Amino acid sequence: MLREALDDYGLSMTTTQVIDTFVGRSMSYVVEKSQKILGRDLPVDFLDKLQVKTFAAFKRSLQPVDGVQAVLEVLTELPQKICIASSGSFGKMDLTLGLTDLRHFFEGNIFNSSQVKRGKPYPDLYSYAAEQMDVDPSRCLVVEDSLPGVQGAVAAGMEVLAYSVRGQDKNLAIAGGMVFSEMRDILKYIK
Repeated sequence: MLREALDDYGLSMTTTQVIDTFVGRSMSYVVEKSQKILGRDLPVDFLDKLQVKTFAAFKRSLQPVDGVQAVLEVLTELPQKICIASSGSFGKMDLTLGLTDLRHFFEGNIFNSSQVKRGKPYPDLYSYAAEQMDVDPSRCLVVEDSLPGVQGAVAAGMEVLAYSVRGQDKNLAIAGGMVFSEMRDILKYIK
């Protein structure tokens, strides 16, 4: 959807280029970077229009990642705390977690890049989440699916499991993540 929206304003990128450039980043970064590439501003309602289309697509077809519910059920039985530290907006997370019936695993422990000065790949969001959860960053295990996310978590001094679904294994490993491709494999690292 983002690729199509950018294309409508003259920024033609492949889906792979959009993923490599924007996945794991905040929407404010997406706008800033796109405007820099274009050499002009996007319309002020660009994000609003994109969100309407994206939310409609989520409502039509969003499904949880295979195995994630089972993993979260195991994690909530352990004494460790769990949270989300995302570049996504609170509105997006509320919708996606609600549609996938995963919100209840994280109630009160959802953080996003609007709460810090710098988003991913900087460590700010992870450091903030650890502080809010009252946990030393060195005792945190982060599950990430983007290169900027892995970079930010590593920079925060956290151990990282890098979920590779887009063939980024090499880049995620170079950034410092232990790469896995099946959500259930998380349990191998925590038991």
